[in-house]
Amino acid sequence: MSASLSRPRVGVWLIGARGSVATTVVTGCAAITAGLHPPTGMVTETTAFTDSGLPALTDLVFGGHDTLDCPLPKRAETLTAGGVLPPGTATAVSAELAAADREIRPGGPTPGDTRSESELITAFADDIRDFVRRHELVRAVVVNVASTEPASQTPDAPLPASTLYALAALRAGCPYVNFTPSEGLHHPVAAREAERSGLPYAGRDGKTGQTLLRAVLGPMFAQRALTVRAWSGTNLLGGGDGAALADPAAAAAKNAGKERVLADTLGTVPEGDVHIDDVPALGDWKTAWDHIAFDGFLGTRMILQTIWQGCDSALAAPLVLDLARLTARAHETGLTGPLTELGFYFKDPVGDGPASLGEQYAALTDLAERLRPAGTGDSAHEVPVQGALQRELPAGERRER
Repeated sequence: MSASLSRPRVGVWLIGARGSVATTVVTGCAAITAGLHPPTGMVTETTAFTDSGLPALTDLVFGGHDTLDCPLPKRAETLTAGGVLPPGTATAVSAELAAADREIRPGGPTPGDTRSESELITAFADDIRDFVRRHELVRAVVVNVASTEPASQTPDAPLPASTLYALAALRAGCPYVNFTPSEGLHHPVAAREAERSGLPYAGRDGKTGQTLLRAVLGPMFAQRALTVRAWSGTNLLGGGDGAALADPAAAAAKNAGKERVLADTLGTVPEGDVHIDDVPALGDWKTAWDHIAFDGFLGTRMILQTIWQGCDSALAAPLVLDLARLTARAHETGLTGPLTELGFYFKDPVGDGPASLGEQYAALTDLAERLRPAGTGDSAHEVPVQGALQRELPAGERRER
C-alpha cells in the first residue's frame, strides 16, 4: 500500500545504525508492534501520553548511517546469543530487520576518506533526504546512538563525526537527538547552526543506569537535609561502549554528565570520582557501584551503597523510541530549539531545566499536555519536513523560509 493511502509515517534515522542499541531499537519496535512483547520501559506508552498525538510505533520507518558492515539480522543473532534479545524474537522479526538494514548508508569519515567536512555533511544530508523521499515520510528524526568519541581538544581541530552528522540532520531539515556524550550539536559550530535552523533538538547522553539513580538519590539527600561528604562510583562495561570509554578523553566526556547531576541536585560537588573500566567479557552488560558517605543528625557518619546491574541496550532502546516519537511530535506542532522538557532522559540535558528526576518527569508530562491535539484529527496543524539549509561550512546565512 502506498504511503498516500496509509497513515503518515515518520522516519527514525539512527547514527550507529548497526550497533547494539540501534539493533535492539529496531528489533524491539518490531516485536512490540507484532504483539510479541509488551512495551516495558517505554514511558510514551503509559497513560500520560495516550492522547498526545505521538506517531504510532507501527508508523516508524528505520534507516541510518554506520561505518560497520555487519547486517542487522546477523547483529541481532549475536545479541540473542549474548542474552540481550529474547530467544526467537530476532527470527520472528527478521523481515523488519532486513528492511531496516537496506536503509543503512555508509558513514564516515573512515580511514583514507579524502572528502572534506562540507562534502561529508552534504553526502549524509542527501542520504537522509533520499530516505524521506523514497518512503514518502512526513518527517524524520535523527538520533545519535553511536559509540562515544573523545571531545575536541582544540578549537581548530577537525569537526568530530558526531557534529558532522548533527549538521547533516539540520541540513536535511530534521530534528536531532544526541543520546551519547559525544559533542554533536554541543560543538560551537553546530550550536550556532542549531539556533538558526528553527528545528527542535534534544540531548545529551542517555540516562539509563547509575546517573538515573543519582538523579533520584541526590534530591533525597538534599530534601532530608543530610550532608553528603563523598560520592564515588565505578562502572564495569563491556561491548563497544566499554572499548570506547577505555579512552580517558571519551570517559571524561561521559563522567561530566554524571558529575553535573550531583552538582545540580546537591548544590555542591562532593569528594569522589567515577571510574570506568572496560571488561570485554561482560559484553552488553554493565555493573555500576556507588559508595556514598554522608552525615546525619549530630554528625553521625553513615554510608549508602548501591549496585546497578543491567543490559545497556535493553535500558537504552525504549528511551530512544520515546525520544524519537516525542521529538517528531514536537516538530509537528512547531516547537523549536532545545527541548528542555526531555531532560528526564539525559545526563547532560540541553537548556535550563531541573536535575531531579521527579521534577524532570513533571516537566515531561507537562510537555505531553502541550503536544495534545486541540481536537480529533490534527493534520491541519502538521508542519511539513523543512527544507535543507542552503549553505556550506563555514556558515553565516539564515536558511530560506
